[in-house]
Amino acid sequence: MRVHTEFRGWRDAAGEALYGPGGFYTGQAPGDHFRTSVHASPLFSRAVAELLRRVDEALGRPDGLECVDMGAGRGELLTGVLAAVPEELAKRLRPVAVERAERPAGLDARIEWAGALPGHRTVRGLLFANEWLDNVPLDVAEVDAEGTLRYVLTDRSGAERLGSPLDADDAAWLARWWPPEPEPGTRAEIGAPRDAAWATAVETLAAGVAVAVDYGHERADRPPFATLAGFRDGREVRPVADGTCDLTAHVALDACAAAVRGPALLRSQREALHTLGVRGTRPPLSLAADDPARYVRELAAAGEAAELTEQGGLGDFGWLVCPVETHDPLA
Repeated sequence: MRVHTEFRGWRDAAGEALYGPGGFYTGQAPGDHFRTSVHASPLFSRAVAELLRRVDEALGRPDGLECVDMGAGRGELLTGVLAAVPEELAKRLRPVAVERAERPAGLDARIEWAGALPGHRTVRGLLFANEWLDNVPLDVAEVDAEGTLRYVLTDRSGAERLGSPLDADDAAWLARWWPPEPEPGTRAEIGAPRDAAWATAVETLAAGVAVAVDYGHERADRPPFATLAGFRDGREVRPVADGTCDLTAHVALDACAAAVRGPALLRSQREALHTLGVRGTRPPLSLAADDPARYVRELAAAGEAAELTEQGGLGDFGWLVCPVETHDPLA
């Protein structure tokens, strides 16, 4: 990776640290460093398979139905979906993994591997983006001692300092979506790049549904000191733009919703997964005597479902659901 010693805005610094030559995501996958819903339980992939089945039915069961996984890691989600969908649907399905890293060895040959989004209005089916938007780099702003919003700059050591005042577009985005308190030191993250990224992703659909799943916030509950964080080896670390850690920030999902032409519906993961049949209901104790092996299996599944839907945990993730030329499959 090219070495930078100068201070730059967080958007540029994080973009190179994550996706530049030798960057964090160039040769790694999320499962190496943190646990997503996909890694937590196969129930998540099965729920996405059920969502895909509903989209398929709504579109009239077309030939060449597509399932596009944005930020696919090592293809774990699509592997689980292929195992869970009915055989007849699997034969018609074109699964596409979009990921900057190289295709992993041993991945199911049916899964296509792509380094960029499909073309405009070319997809018929489901586009699913699980914890993708939080890794779209953005700038951080801070209120200085005089009450002026300025860009936060950083270097490869993780040191920070304040830069120039915000330009008109970024100031306007914050005024609409994240007006910070006037106290010096208050921070906000400028989510316009995520809005644009999500709008572009949705516009790949000719017909179907796009879903973004991420930890986020809405205008009424923005955090006063922003959310930029680093992760390495399953632990939170100081965010440093040197390519050695993941750099992530919560998503202003309401702003992403407003960037889309057409319906954009917000739900919690708990609500979405319940609709798709994932519930943490314990099996009856009587089953332990009648069929102990089945009881153990159902008890384990109930624990996994509870983790995926737990309030205060993964259940609080937001689902942004955008139907295109079809109805909401979670209605």
